[in-house]
Amino acid sequence: MKYQHLRPEERVEIALLKEKGYSLRRIAKAIGRSHSSLSRELRRNEVSGTYCAPKAEHKAYCARKYSKYQGMKVADHLELEKYIQEKLKLHWTPEQIAGRLREEAFLPYVSRMGIYKYLYSSYGQKYCEYLPSKRYRRKKRRGKKTDREMIPNRVGIENRPEEVIGREVFGHYEADTVVSKRNTGKAALCVLEERVTRTTHIKKISSMRPKANNKALENMGKNLKMKSLTLDNGIENKHHEKLSKKLKISIYFCNPYCSWEKGAVENTNGRIRRFFPKGTNFSKIHPNTIAKVERILNNTPRKCLNYKTPNEMFAYYSNLSNNKTTPSGALQG
Repeated sequence: MKYQHLRPEERVEIALLKEKGYSLRRIAKAIGRSHSSLSRELRRNEVSGTYCAPKAEHKAYCARKYSKYQGMKVADHLELEKYIQEKLKLHWTPEQIAGRLREEAFLPYVSRMGIYKYLYSSYGQKYCEYLPSKRYRRKKRRGKKTDREMIPNRVGIENRPEEVIGREVFGHYEADTVVSKRNTGKAALCVLEERVTRTTHIKKISSMRPKANNKALENMGKNLKMKSLTLDNGIENKHHEKLSKKLKISIYFCNPYCSWEKGAVENTNGRIRRFFPKGTNFSKIHPNTIAKVERILNNTPRKCLNYKTPNEMFAYYSNLSNNKTTPSGALQG
């Protein structure tokens, strides 16, 4: 919902009702505003504890008028501007700089929002690279999205057996996709990783459509002794029930925006990005190149495996599985 400033007639009504002794909630209900908005209005625009509509309107007008001057406030004061620039280069955030300015008696105070306004203006653009976010303009607020079920009949990660969580049993997998940059092609990489051995399987898919993603996971999983699969809530995983039936496994889903819950494959995605940086158009990458990267990953020693390679660990656990013996854990990190 878009915010609207209080109108002059609303301020007159607030003053009259307040004078009659009405509570904040009753006044807010009468003018069709939230009681929190009304509380802020009184806190900001009362004069000596009294709310006067014309004076409140003038105070609100001045606040709006001079709030736009904050960027110039920094640019007009050479010492203040130099101070802010120096601290930004030391990786201080605008909030830290503003907090420290309260202690600097020789400089005028400017709030963190004032510093951001300076940075996002033409005066401070070149110093935005020192911000943690490295943003060059304010991030737009987006309205709340309509709730909808993108993944029907999903089973949450909290329902996974304990043996999966503790990486105790070989055969439980995680999967994810590595995508091309927007406008550089629809192709992507489907990545499948075994949780205990960190063995990685990579296959190029023509698009992020559920059908293409399912086909890739089926092809990679048909020769593996899979027990379960953990996925995120991407639309490419919409047809998980078909995949579960095809591979005869249980499929679990991470909580929304909690990709760290399948940390093994997320970590591997970072390793894959060393070979295919962001912006790579996967439609132009030959499958042999992808297979080469897969071999490199699976033959590289890993600290979490006591510097064994994923392929060595996979062979070890596959042999144990074939002989139906219990692993000693000697090779685990």
